Amino acid sequence: MKSDTIAAIATAMTASGIGIVRISGEESFAVIDRIYRSPSGKKLSGEESHTIHYGFIYDGDEPIDEVMVLLMKAPHSYTKEDSVEIDCHGGVYVMKRILETVVKYGARPAEPGEFTKRAFLNGRIDLAQAESVIDLIQAKNEFALKASLNQLKGAASREIKQIREKILYEIAYIESALDDPEHISLDGYGEHLSGIMEETGTEIQKLLDSADNGRMLKEGINTVILGKPNAGKSSLLNLLVGEDRAIVTDIAGTTRDILEEQIQLNGISLNIIDTAGIRNTSDVVEQIGVEKAKEYAKNADLIIYVIDASTPLDENDFAIMDLLQEKQAVVLLNKSDLEEKTTEEEVGKYLYQKILSVSARENTGMEELENTIREMFFQGEILLNDEVYLTNVRHKNSLQEALDSIHLVLQSIQNRMPEDFYSIDLMNAYEVLGAIIGESVEDDLVNEIFQKFCMGK
Repeated sequence: MKSDTIAAIATAMTASGIGIVRISGEESFAVIDRIYRSPSGKKLSGEESHTIHYGFIYDGDEPIDEVMVLLMKAPHSYTKEDSVEIDCHGGVYVMKRILETVVKYGARPAEPGEFTKRAFLNGRIDLAQAESVIDLIQAKNEFALKASLNQLKGAASREIKQIREKILYEIAYIESALDDPEHISLDGYGEHLSGIMEETGTEIQKLLDSADNGRMLKEGINTVILGKPNAGKSSLLNLLVGEDRAIVTDIAGTTRDILEEQIQLNGISLNIIDTAGIRNTSDVVEQIGVEKAKEYAKNADLIIYVIDASTPLDENDFAIMDLLQEKQAVVLLNKSDLEEKTTEEEVGKYLYQKILSVSARENTGMEELENTIREMFFQGEILLNDEVYLTNVRHKNSLQEALDSIHLVLQSIQNRMPEDFYSIDLMNAYEVLGAIIGESVEDDLVNEIFQKFCMGK
């Protein structure tokens, strides 16, 4: 089936040194031949693949721009179709003018994500790899970039395909045995299948366990700074951000609303929320801020609890400690440059989390804080190997459904149900895993996924 030829501007629509107009489809070389002129007069359709050519783009007899043109012949291109990339000057008007000319002479404007969609439909990448492209584009830190690149290389897809192969083998065995019981026996098969399902469930669970880390890699660690008034929370925020974003005074209760900032620590993104100081108060506005602080703490990935070490612990500190139970947290004994009234040993009687001595005023202890956060979440070695981290909610939901089906198979074995019951749940697990990589997926979902892409990709 002949596909139409698409075109789009693949670089940002802003003034820059270079702009790229991308063309893909069976008429790509015919289109470029109609608008390109070289000093030698040669047609680009007769040139070798993966070569670059200097010349000019014309609309009829009107020259538009001096360009370099890159040729990529099928199947050795991003879309596995004949493709052309026009490198032009990066003015907004000149890029739009070249795109209009390309469309005028035989292409049509591409839809968002259509180049990557064609790469998927033409079998160059699977759906999970296609989704990693947008994650790669939107990566906000070093680890998110590496996680997306790892998935683009097919790390997650390979593991999912291996799991599906195991499941398919068992489905085929059961169906064959049911069709030909004289030659294929199911005696003792339940025990055998139970072992396979336990192993498969463990593999799926490992991928699921990576999803929370994957989300934090992609979106950042949701971090809440807690402490009683004047503990130094706002000073810490300003220090981490590198500028004065929060008002710092000696007046208790200065911070009443929520301040949010995103910072980078050694390649990790922290979505930091500085909250109102937690204390008993009759001030209605401050009380609302305190309740907000407690609400944010419940949903945080990480809590940084700031204690004023120059003052004794009081009922406000103990109220905060109650919020920290079973939470990922770092405890900072701030104002370590002043006379110590609260010690690490004293705090350690109530909290099991890591305790560090810091001084926001003197900028001490920050490096140890950064290293502690990195080790807490990523053991300091994340993505320096072939570890797979899921960053996509759709993948997580499909894996959870597959795991639920595996558990149903195990339950059926335990209940000594007929073997055809196994097949039903095995087939569901096989299909939902296939939806992750696009081997069992509806067109509407495919369209929805690629609509999230930027134009030209």
